[in-house]
Amino acid sequence: MPTFPKSARALAILTVVAAAGLSACASRAPTAANVPPFYQRLDVAGRSIDPASSMGMINAWRQKNGLPALSYDPALARVAQAQASAMAAADSPQASLGADQNVTARLSRASYGVRSANENVSAGYRTFAEAFSGWRDSRGHNAIMLDPRATRMGIATALNPASKYQVFWSMVVAEPAN
Repeated sequence: MPTFPKSARALAILTVVAAAGLSACASRAPTAANVPPFYQRLDVAGRSIDPASSMGMINAWRQKNGLPALSYDPALARVAQAQASAMAAADSPQASLGADQNVTARLSRASYGVRSANENVSAGYRTFAEAFSGWRDSRGHNAIMLDPRATRMGIATALNPASKYQVFWSMVVAEPAN
C-alpha cells in the first residue's frame, strides 16, 4: 500500500471537504420557494405580488422619510388590480391616462370616498424590488409613495406574456373620506 506525504493527505482531505461544501450549496440554489417575495419574478404565470412584503418596503421608506406607515386596503387593491389588468389587456401603461381612468374616477365608480388619492402605474419591472427602485428614483413616483396625506394602500400586478413589458403595475394610495 503506497504512502503519501502529509501535504498530499491534507490536500485530499481539503478536496473532499470542498466538494461536500459545494454539494451543500447546490442544494440551496435559489428557487421560487426560498427567494424573498420582493425579489420574486412576476413575469411567470401564476405568481402575484406579495402585499405584505411590498407594504413593508414602502413603509420602511416612508418611515425613513419621517412619514407614518400605510395600512393595506383590500378595496384599493381591487381598484389597483382592475387598472393593472386594463393596462395588460391594452398592452400599454398609457391605458391609465384616459379621463375616465384616473384614480379618482375609478375610486368613485367603486363607491370609495376619498379626501385624496394618487396612483403609481408602470410596466416592465419584473420584481417588486425593481419597481420600488424605479419609483423611488422617479421624482413623481416617489412623491406618491411619500404622499403625507395617504393612510392606506393597495397594490397589484397583471401579466401579459406576449407584451414587451410583460408585467403591469398599479399602486393606489389614499386618504379615505371617513
